[in-house]
Amino acid sequence: MNESQTGRILDGRAIAAEVRESLSLRTAALSASGRHASLDALIVGANQSGSVYASNQARMCAEVGIDYRLHELPGNATQADILSLIDRLNADDAVAAIMMHLPLPGGVDTELVQSRIDSSKDVEGVNPANIGNVLYGRRSLVPCTALATMTLIESTGIDLPGKLVVCIGASNIVGKPVAVLLMRAEATVISTNIHTPDIKAHCRAADVIISAVGKPGLVQADMVQPGAIVIDVGITRVMDPETGRKKTVGDVDFEAVQEVAGWLSPVPGGVGPVTVAMLLRNTVDAAERML
Repeated sequence: MNESQTGRILDGRAIAAEVRESLSLRTAALSASGRHASLDALIVGANQSGSVYASNQARMCAEVGIDYRLHELPGNATQADILSLIDRLNADDAVAAIMMHLPLPGGVDTELVQSRIDSSKDVEGVNPANIGNVLYGRRSLVPCTALATMTLIESTGIDLPGKLVVCIGASNIVGKPVAVLLMRAEATVISTNIHTPDIKAHCRAADVIISAVGKPGLVQADMVQPGAIVIDVGITRVMDPETGRKKTVGDVDFEAVQEVAGWLSPVPGGVGPVTVAMLLRNTVDAAERML
């Protein structure tokens, strides 16, 4: 892939805004039919970051016409308490979408809790059944970050069949689902991990590079062929030596890679906002399927 114009930024905030605009039309149609899109979120224990996230989530839901209900459990809630609440929400026909705020208290099995959410209501796409359904082409309730990554790639207008894509990192909620989605789009996919020899060589040949590791500076300019699409999913908090404050960075050496890549997603402002938009889209999808 060769592009004369390099360094075009994939603006996740702008793409997310377009998604939310389309969702507002769909939630209005749902309301007209007598059904309201809603999201039931669970949070265990009081913590500032979780409360801020829940507050922002409520605001974004309101912007697109989704009813938001936050179920707060005390910090000493047991695994049985959490599972009991999930079971009640699963059985409630008025509940279309469920998500679980993390982290959970020590001693609680996060995977068990997430897998307990009914697959038809699991709008984060973390239930193993939904992750498995990616293989069969069901995209509505797959992991939100994987959907966001695909949305960013597709926004470039690339014709994916036959393109070589390298996925750095093979997690269950990003790397593996993205690889399968890309294979279904008929791209040629190389999924790498810590045991993969000479990852740089694979990347240099790639039309698209996706890095989801959480290792700052992992992807350097000499790993990117001119004009390639680079999607940075990594998130790491590091100390900014200039300000003395923590900042969020990705896996990609942004300034250097921008000189080579055709398209590049920033951190923050790239995959993150689109991931939230995909959660809202999954929520509306779940509500529409209950009509």
